[in-house]
Amino acid sequence: MPTEYDNDLLREGVFHYKVKEFDTARNYIERALENADDPQTQAQANYYLSLLTDDPVKKRNYLEETLAIDMTHAEARRELAILDGKLKANDIVNPDRMPAPDTGTVTVQADRFTCPKCGGRMIFAPDGVSLICEYCNRNQRLSTNSSSGQQDFIIAMANGSGQRSPVAVQTFKCQGCGATFMLAPDEISATCAYCGSVHVVALEEKQQMVEPDSILPMAFDQKQATWQLVHWVEGMKITPQEQVQPPRGLYLPAWTFNIMGSIPWNGMVYRDKREVPISGQKDINFNDVRILGSQKLANLMVKALPEFDLSCATKYDARFLAGWLADVYDLPMAEASLDARQVAVENVRSSIRQEFGQIQNLGYSTSGIMVSSFKLILLPVWVTNIKTHDRSSRVLINGRTGSVHSEIQEHGLAGWLENMLGSQVG
Repeated sequence: MPTEYDNDLLREGVFHYKVKEFDTARNYIERALENADDPQTQAQANYYLSLLTDDPVKKRNYLEETLAIDMTHAEARRELAILDGKLKANDIVNPDRMPAPDTGTVTVQADRFTCPKCGGRMIFAPDGVSLICEYCNRNQRLSTNSSSGQQDFIIAMANGSGQRSPVAVQTFKCQGCGATFMLAPDEISATCAYCGSVHVVALEEKQQMVEPDSILPMAFDQKQATWQLVHWVEGMKITPQEQVQPPRGLYLPAWTFNIMGSIPWNGMVYRDKREVPISGQKDINFNDVRILGSQKLANLMVKALPEFDLSCATKYDARFLAGWLADVYDLPMAEASLDARQVAVENVRSSIRQEFGQIQNLGYSTSGIMVSSFKLILLPVWVTNIKTHDRSSRVLINGRTGSVHSEIQEHGLAGWLENMLGSQVG
């Protein structure tokens, strides 16, 4: 039968560790481990013993034993990252005292995407593998890499890279609607993907932000996006009040998270006309939980987000943005991770209810789950507006699948083809 003896020994050992009486602390904690009658005490005892030895072999053994008992032990994962050289102790920051952003001059490395033949601007083609000159149509094939691996969440939170912005990138803010976009290096002009305003970009404008890890290249061009829109409108029987502008290509940011651990739960069910207590534990391992990084198109992107095949993503390269805009994320990684945890928990709740039916007073603990890794990925979309019934509604086209999403209701097709994009459909 479990007792408090092992926990009392552990608490005494931790107290002596904190007042730097290390020999006494080791004696108490070793005795706590010998008498431990529950996994939590075993994990904590191993973790503190790892802090009380300078022998790297012993330290690793204690840390690995801690994680074998509790794979969500964040402190042990952090210490193991330090031991493996993935994280420097001096880089660990106090989350309550984050360093102020650097306001000085930032030097960035930028490539010029100019045609080697005629000097014209080169843009990234929707074939996902090449740059094309806007003037002479010269095609330059890119060497693409497979999608980059997930970043370790514990390391990012420890060194602050999840909260601060470590990379200087060129951005511009639309003076028409206020949206902020990330650009390829040395782009000198841009058209806002949301309101269509044309801008000359001030090249000295740099913004500190987390650089994307991956990108899903655009799969088709504007003409194909237009046809997708036409086919959708025909099916919806919509009559626009005004001429519709061609869809504008855009990359939107999304965070993805891997989440693992276990959730113990309990509740009450009715059996044989009486309430019966029921309990269990759900082990979870979710890959690529998706959270929108920008809220500007959230009502439409939430429908399109599950459609993207992330296995087709490639490692981010600034050349992919040549001729395209990328929306800047407004949801930091640390906040997005909380949303991802909630998504995982809601998934578990639904799973329990599907398995056991009507459960009353369902309770659970989320302390045993953790985010293990994350990525920032850019997703391709096409955007335009359609005015119906004196209201302008935004329409989003998935840049990979061609699916269309909007809040527009069906109103009838008359006059649509006559007003639709002029020669774009011809």
